[in-house]
Amino acid sequence: MIWLILGLLLWSGAHLFRRLAPEQRARMGDAGKGAVALALLVSIGLMVVGYRAWIPSEIWWTAGPALTGINNLLVLVAFYLFAASGMKTWLAQRYRHPQLTAVILWAVAHLLVNGDAPSVVLFGGLGLWAVLEILLIERAGPARAGVPAVPVTPGREIGALAGAVLVYAAVGAIHGWIGPWPFGGVA
Repeated sequence: MIWLILGLLLWSGAHLFRRLAPEQRARMGDAGKGAVALALLVSIGLMVVGYRAWIPSEIWWTAGPALTGINNLLVLVAFYLFAASGMKTWLAQRYRHPQLTAVILWAVAHLLVNGDAPSVVLFGGLGLWAVLEILLIERAGPARAGVPAVPVTPGREIGALAGAVLVYAAVGAIHGWIGPWPFGGVA
């Protein structure tokens, strides 16, 4: 339990450092990027070890076929939001937080099908971090003014959708290989 919570705190702290202490982060310069990257890698390791080691004592709910289908749809939309952000699609240019929204959707999707304590802590914690990040970004002020929009083309839109589906399938296969099969039924 403690490793999972420490991992979540380190993840959140590393991401929020720039928002909560901008002067200190700026003084670190490029060396700060390495420190943050290292903190994030350690945090992921702690979360994985903590999640796997935590033996759930109670299960509050389990997934049925409907929740599994909703989970898969939300995760696919989350992957699309990430791809759309990276490819500067129409949606990504009009919506300020596609990646953080993707994390929230991913967390909610996983909470729908995982009703045990470690899952509630992990996915709930990451979802709360993403919500807090959005709130802090919004509090900081409006979006970057004067940033030119990238021309939106059908190729970008199709590429984002195709990339999301391909990554979704690959991550689903890896998920089934190292953990539970995410698509319902048996692999």
